[in-house]
Amino acid sequence: MSGGPAAEVLRLLQARGETLAVAESLTGGLVAAELTAVPGASKVFRGSVTAYATALKHEVLGVDSTLLAERGAVDADVALGMAAGVREVMGTDWGIATTGVAGPDPQDGQPVGTVFVAVEGPVSTVGGSVCGLRSEGKVAALRLNGERSDIRMESVRSVLTLLLERLSGERAGNGRAQDTEQNGGT
Repeated sequence: MSGGPAAEVLRLLQARGETLAVAESLTGGLVAAELTAVPGASKVFRGSVTAYATALKHEVLGVDSTLLAERGAVDADVALGMAAGVREVMGTDWGIATTGVAGPDPQDGQPVGTVFVAVEGPVSTVGGSVCGLRSEGKVAALRLNGERSDIRMESVRSVLTLLLERLSGERAGNGRAQDTEQNGGT
């Protein structure tokens, strides 16, 4: 496997013997398509849920319904919930998620270009060993410009890059968030 963040993510996960699932909203299956375009993806990639409708984020992925009602679907905690939910539903080591507003109109009081991408996976401990029983999430808040297709494609790149950073950091024995804006805690 070579070329691009999707190939590198799959290579690292395969080397670690770990699996991945994807929850998508605004990207509508583009993350899964990017991953499955890489030969050998089936060794790592288990599947995806495209929860485009807000209700499905709760019904299928288990995102808290009160959170969705209060904040809407375009929210950092919703992205984390989607990543955790797809990880649980698919029985994978890692879950990644995208939610946001690609346009043409604002949604849930959020302007076009507001995107949240999230990664949920096993906690890295000192020395780089991973504990699969606990989980740890990271989220990145993005403000993207461009046309609808540009926003969607940049969201794909961003979620794969966030996972790649997390995997690379753990490989180096560093499970800390790169910066506080991307840290999944409150």
